[in-house]
Amino acid sequence: MAEKPRVNSSGERELEKVQEQFVDFDNQVKELTMNRMNLVPKTDYDQQTKMSQSDIAKSNDIYLKPSNYVASREKFNEKYRKNYEFDKEYVNFIAENIECRGELIEMWTKPYPGCPAEFWKVPVNKPLWAPRYVSDQLKRKFHHHLVMQENTSPANYVGSAVGGQYYGKIVADTTTQRLDARDISTRKSISMVTV
Repeated sequence: MAEKPRVNSSGERELEKVQEQFVDFDNQVKELTMNRMNLVPKTDYDQQTKMSQSDIAKSNDIYLKPSNYVASREKFNEKYRKNYEFDKEYVNFIAENIECRGELIEMWTKPYPGCPAEFWKVPVNKPLWAPRYVSDQLKRKFHHHLVMQENTSPANYVGSAVGGQYYGKIVADTTTQRLDARDISTRKSISMVTV
């Protein structure tokens, strides 16, 4: 850290006040952990695909397979075999791209060490069959909106930058789902061998 500049007593008090505010701001950022952010409520969204169960039953079954994969040099840990067998079962769901409506979802998965990394091209707004770990990964895609809590009293002054002065503390405001996989069937999941 840089050496403390020499200033008069009033300047010294101002430097100490700014240092305390910086430490307070730093502590607030450290308190903003993922556990606290996950407690923030998720915003609701309208489902893009509204299909009745009869329409779903009439639709063609689309079974997804990875379009590319990269083999793993790691050895598979056999104590996770039971979990892997469950996660690789094919389940029926509708994928939705909430952030970019109607756009194809492209993503990589690697459910367990020792498994190959797989590249998936997931069509949206259609009934699909894919491994459970693909569906679960889609459900985990969300982001948190962080905002500064409004408190403009001079005692809560945090700092300044080119954009202006900052008051208050950072808090997670809302959680927004980016991608989703909606389970649509009560049909039993099936087990398929994936490459």
